Amino acid sequence: MVNTGGFSKEEAARIEERALTLGAASHTTVDAVDTYYNKGLKYLIYGNVLKNNTYPLSVSSERVFQALEVLNTVKKIGAEYVAHGSTGAGNDQVRFDIVFEIMAPEVEILAPIRELEISRKEEIDYLVKHGFNFSWEKSKYSINQGVWGTSIGGVETLSSSGYLPEEAYPSQKVKDGSEIVTLGFKKGELCSVNGEEMSPVQAIYKLKEIAEPYAIGRDTHVGDTIIGIKGRVGFEAAAPLIIIKAHHLLEKHVLTKNQLNWKDQLSNYYGQLMHEAQYLEPLSRDIEAFLESTQNTVTGTVQVQLMPYHFSVLGCESKYDMMSSKFGDYGEKNKSFSGRDIVGFTKVLANPLKIFYSLQDNKDNE
Repeated sequence: MVNTGGFSKEEAARIEERALTLGAASHTTVDAVDTYYNKGLKYLIYGNVLKNNTYPLSVSSERVFQALEVLNTVKKIGAEYVAHGSTGAGNDQVRFDIVFEIMAPEVEILAPIRELEISRKEEIDYLVKHGFNFSWEKSKYSINQGVWGTSIGGVETLSSSGYLPEEAYPSQKVKDGSEIVTLGFKKGELCSVNGEEMSPVQAIYKLKEIAEPYAIGRDTHVGDTIIGIKGRVGFEAAAPLIIIKAHHLLEKHVLTKNQLNWKDQLSNYYGQLMHEAQYLEPLSRDIEAFLESTQNTVTGTVQVQLMPYHFSVLGCESKYDMMSSKFGDYGEKNKSFSGRDIVGFTKVLANPLKIFYSLQDNKDNE
């Protein structure tokens, strides 16, 4: 089992116990949270990546790192086969398969659910028939949890009009009212929560602990799958959404117009590469290098107000803030140029379009 933040130590121990009880010859648990953060999540934060302006790649970004860790174990024990439980109708089968196709083509992949083309209901019925105590009611939702959020799939997300009921979400609203949380960033990485310094991974967990009881971060992602069909999945990702929006606000204050423009384009493409199982594409490393370079001045604090089901990013402070009153106050007063300078600037700026529009009258004479 590769833990990318979805299991506590107690849960991991119970999974190992179950595996051995079911007859596994051995069980290996790999803690890949730090690897996942340092090689993936960090860049998703740098890029403010939200697939289709909605989804923080909560699960899709985990898969390649899980597959790579499985690959390490496969090579270590000299296995000739590797198996996964993906269906034949989604993205994960490609994400798992492609790592082995690229890095270990000699290893044969077994995917029984895909090969037998059976439904979740048929899986549960088969297990019950063979003496396993699984409840269909408890198993009708596919829930994938990790440090970067939780995805929820069910019968409701198979159609365009369905929506997940309240009870489908693993986290329920238990907090009312509101509170303000202060997030500290150093060179683009979240390094403190309410003034308490900690590692980025610890900070993500801390923010989740504070925000999740408000049921913040719920939504439904609709997008194009790798295999060419449209898909829907519900998710809850309180900490990721807050971090991305807070980080983006700070960037808008400390980066130049052109940095922001190119970041939007490259970040979106990086998210697409990650989502579509192209993490091993060398271009991903090139974009990561660009994203890291843009974070040199992304240092400061951001205030966020938390409320039931939503949040508001309030404001930020940074020594690199280019909104500094040293140069002027927007809409009030300029300190680095005069009104007469604007008159000349406007004339130069307008000149190309003056030429263009002055020639449009010639069309009537053609």
